[in-house]
Amino acid sequence: MDKPGFTLKNANVAIIGLGLMGGSLALSLKERCYRLSAYDLHLPTLELARRQEIVHLADNDPAKILADADLVILACPVPAIVDWLAHLPEYVQHPCIVLDIGSSKRTIVTALETLPANFDPIGGHPICGRERLSLENAERFLYRDAPFVLTPLERTGENARSAALQIVEALGANPIWLDANAHDRILAATSHLPYLLSSALAQATPDDCAPLVGPGFRSTSRLAGTPSSMMLGVLQSNADNVLASIASFRQSLDVLESALQVGDKDELKSTLDKSRNHYRALIN
Repeated sequence: MDKPGFTLKNANVAIIGLGLMGGSLALSLKERCYRLSAYDLHLPTLELARRQEIVHLADNDPAKILADADLVILACPVPAIVDWLAHLPEYVQHPCIVLDIGSSKRTIVTALETLPANFDPIGGHPICGRERLSLENAERFLYRDAPFVLTPLERTGENARSAALQIVEALGANPIWLDANAHDRILAATSHLPYLLSSALAQATPDDCAPLVGPGFRSTSRLAGTPSSMMLGVLQSNADNVLASIASFRQSLDVLESALQVGDKDELKSTLDKSRNHYRALIN
């Protein structure tokens, strides 16, 4: 499928998954497309979406949501995205663009490759979010100014590229084009490892520390509040890169531990200063 001319304002857009990410998408896109539909299995979520008129149609029947979709956005956990890609052809036989926003890309891109020729697929991942994942926590401007990685396939047409860029522009995000391998390597270090470190820190902190928890602990352990259901599929699908990031982190921690053990103040200061400078370079 590569018929040019996709225009968001004239498009029927379907979002699969109305959690934090899908709900925030809906809040940003409803007024920018012709019709916005959303699928979710959670009945209270559907009721909230209908009550607040977050989309034009919210339903748990895929046939209703996907019947005339020009663009399908998969906004669910990685394993669910892969499962949906296996079943989309059952509901969509017309030309259709597919964009996912999963947090790891190689497994999803492989699944996107298997879609029939009537689909024009492209991978994506907005680098934003929160620990509370429900529709109740959705924000209209969640994506604003965030990096939005786009991972095209060899078969990705100009139609899908244009649609993805129009979505990113509508969200106020910043597009970054990456292949799936580079994405997964980088995100292992900047997202998946930090989640594990936050989890380990939370687990290692004794209960009697609670009265003295301050902003430093809260900011460092914040990601531990993310539901495991959101992260398990990401970690499993990117295990090789995550393990490499763990090994690199362990080496850095060993240097600090060694300096403390032998009382090497100069080595400790030098390492901390290097870390501070590297931190500044990364965030700037």
